Amino acid sequence: MIALITGSSGLIGSSCVDFFSKKGFKVIGIDNDMRSYFFGEHCSTLQIQKNLEQEFENFESFSIDIRDLSKLENIFNKFNSDISIIVHTAAQPSHDWAAKEPITDFSINAVGTINLLELYRKYCPKASFIFTSTNKVYGDRPNLLNLTELEKRFDFFENNTPSSIDESMSIDNCKHSVFGASKVSADIMVQEYGKYFDLNTVAFRGGCLTGQNHKGSEMHGFLSYLVKCIIKNKPYNIFGYKGKQVRDNIHSSDLVEMFWNFHLNPKKGEVYNAGGGRQNSISIIEAIEKINTIAGLKWNKYTILENNRIGDHKWYITNLNKFKKDYPEWNLKYSIDEILIKMIESESLNENF
Repeated sequence: MIALITGSSGLIGSSCVDFFSKKGFKVIGIDNDMRSYFFGEHCSTLQIQKNLEQEFENFESFSIDIRDLSKLENIFNKFNSDISIIVHTAAQPSHDWAAKEPITDFSINAVGTINLLELYRKYCPKASFIFTSTNKVYGDRPNLLNLTELEKRFDFFENNTPSSIDESMSIDNCKHSVFGASKVSADIMVQEYGKYFDLNTVAFRGGCLTGQNHKGSEMHGFLSYLVKCIIKNKPYNIFGYKGKQVRDNIHSSDLVEMFWNFHLNPKKGEVYNAGGGRQNSISIIEAIEKINTIAGLKWNKYTILENNRIGDHKWYITNLNKFKKDYPEWNLKYSIDEILIKMIESESLNENF
């Protein structure tokens, strides 16, 4: 059995390498450390790749750009129908960065995805194809909800009951960001290959995917970067919304368990929202307080800027009901406190910023 993982040195990709290696798969990784190009050398994932290669004898990695169809085809041609699962996590992940180089963003997120889909269809169509999409496919539509402003967060209630966002939310006629638009393109194509070509494909529309191995930066990975700033006593900018913007956070291991459950009972062109749900939701102000409490600090070097990021969510909490209905054995294992404890411990040992 072969598991092919793109973005294999990133947060979700490396968690997949760990998971599938321990399941007995031969794991083929594809990663060319584009993260260092996007966010700087301090966000390089090369050391993670080296660590994985040292830890797992059944892991082999290739430095290939997913935009390079011919080099990708060499990999698919070599391993062919032995590939039983593809987890596509490689991406340009920041909506801020995408606006600087829209063509680069689109070519990685959209063209890279269809390259993989077509090679999957040609060489290993019985495999499962799992795509890490994003909740940014919903654009800024969540901001049109009748949100309630509380002391430390925005929130959304229906019939006086705390609510969340399911897969029925429209992705049309809203502002997505350039990044969100390129991911929409990939998301729709993943669905189409499943439904049109009768293949086992799925798009997981992730909320805040995080964990102690996240190489967060100001432009991507808010919780990881916030922990880093607090532990290293560095300044942090909050972009608008009074710091009350809410995200739900899911640990990378819990997300990979979602992938595994899908692989065991796959569907054709399916879509699931994937996040930590209401139990793992937190605003930036709440996160600062919680990190300070856990770490025993009194850090307050943050500045709340007047302007929010273009197309950014004021509030987003994932509704997990659809996935839980289809895969009732899956449940979140990591609470928001457990996630933060692991991130604080990891960052305390990290000498780099």
